[in-house]
Amino acid sequence: MSLSHLTRGCQTPVLRRCLEFKTYKRRIHGCNITQTTLRHRWMKHLPVFSSRQAVRAVSTQSDKSTLADRLLEVTGAIVKTAKNKQVLDKLQVERERGITGHVDFSYEVSRSLSACQGVLLIVDANQLTIIPIINKIDLKNADPERVEAQIEKVFDIPREECIRISAKLGTNIERVLQVVVERLPPPRASRDESFKALVFDSDFDHYRGVVANVALFGGEVRKGDRIVSAHFGKSYEVNELGLLRPQEHPTDRLYAGQVGYLVAGMKDVKEAQIGDTLYHQQHPSEYTALRSAIDKLTLNDSSVTVQKDSSIALGAGWRLGFLGLLHMEVFNQRLEQEYNASVVVTAPTVPYKAVLSSPRLIKITVVNPSQFPDRSVVSEYLEPMVNGTILAPDSYTGKIMTLCLNRRATQQSMVYIDDHRVMMKFIFPLNEIVVDFYDLLKSLSSGYASFDYENAGYQPADLIKMDILLNGNPVEELTMVVHREKAYSMGKNMCERLKDSIPRQMFEIAVQAAIGSKYGGDITRKMKLLKRQAEGKKKLRRIGNIVVPKDAFINVLKGTDK
Repeated sequence: MSLSHLTRGCQTPVLRRCLEFKTYKRRIHGCNITQTTLRHRWMKHLPVFSSRQAVRAVSTQSDKSTLADRLLEVTGAIVKTAKNKQVLDKLQVERERGITGHVDFSYEVSRSLSACQGVLLIVDANQLTIIPIINKIDLKNADPERVEAQIEKVFDIPREECIRISAKLGTNIERVLQVVVERLPPPRASRDESFKALVFDSDFDHYRGVVANVALFGGEVRKGDRIVSAHFGKSYEVNELGLLRPQEHPTDRLYAGQVGYLVAGMKDVKEAQIGDTLYHQQHPSEYTALRSAIDKLTLNDSSVTVQKDSSIALGAGWRLGFLGLLHMEVFNQRLEQEYNASVVVTAPTVPYKAVLSSPRLIKITVVNPSQFPDRSVVSEYLEPMVNGTILAPDSYTGKIMTLCLNRRATQQSMVYIDDHRVMMKFIFPLNEIVVDFYDLLKSLSSGYASFDYENAGYQPADLIKMDILLNGNPVEELTMVVHREKAYSMGKNMCERLKDSIPRQMFEIAVQAAIGSKYGGDITRKMKLLKRQAEGKKKLRRIGNIVVPKDAFINVLKGTDK
């Protein structure tokens, strides 16, 4: 139904009021979250209670992009055409990978929530539903009645509050907008107060500099105003501001309760810190190309930790922390596509602790596996643990339990939440789940299992450092800390995968796994060998006289456990 036909057909006051609003949406890079802002067509004359900001979160198989396209069409934000597909997926890596919900991007959720008053969670009608919006009701195997019963039983949400939609066909999309207006509270903001804005996201434009996405909690800001960063204390002049609908739409000013973007001549990418507060001025308040590229990407992804690091083999660089292997791959791909940067990827690791065998029992934290202390100077090793929760259909229980037990997990409980769904709780060593656990869990459960975890402190463990050698030369990218009882199996699997990943050479290559750091030979010869490993081309890594494609390292890191 076109907007004009819908307008003429409105008979209820609520629906007529809904049509007086327009949605302005912005896609969060590399994640399953879209920020939606509902604003009246004459927003500047309306009070704060007429504004709504909502975050849309979905499960892995739900058509979040399709629903976003339909909402934008209904509200008139975009023209309704057959080409409206994935309007909000702007990054090339998003379209190539089809990234939707993934545990690696959970930080994006919390960041968007800081600027919103509510969320819309959307899953398919043939999945376990934890939300009052049921999608894909047009499918033959859709069973919305069963899903509504699950929602009512598990989450105590009355089935009458569930909204059945088909984002693909546009069924009942108007009802979603109506519910957003009715149920979401207005922003907690006042236009009578002084200007105060939260920086909840940022991006970098090569011509304009830093573009800060802000949520206004007080007053208003105009083009030409002088503003101050509460974190740095620096002052700036607002050169451009506006709304997101979903493209940037410049305006003369922004008001309390609105969410928009702001350009103020910030040239350094660190000047727009996520969580910073901007005020009016009268109120309180030379890196390398790779370093610059990392700064620009981490500007709007503070879940990535950056620490300076260096080694004889790899030279100077940075040790980056990610939420998972997919998160790392996407970040690496964006570095190459957007900034033409070339990086060497090392094996993921977690922070271990070691209690030194000294009279004072000094406890140190070890992040770099190459610096893992030898057992002779340590009285006890400690590894981080997490409490993991898995929700899945009961038909996959056996496979999931086998996977978890192979990852040294300890089962805590198993409870049926309905006739077909089971909730299992385990205690995992963190290093057993950071690489490929989530992907394997999704694969063996046909995508129906979900996984969440939280910190559970540290526990003593029998740990040891394992090195991978090519013709006797250590491959520092693949050095890792493992549990002693799994050292042999992991070393064997790593060698087999590395053998399959290295291109054929004109000579024999010895691929070995070694426990500890003693390789024999005098230290001078060893240092010379390590220095030669620092040489390489943009797409290759030379280890001794062996040229290894960079992609081989990521392929080796992906496990093959079933």
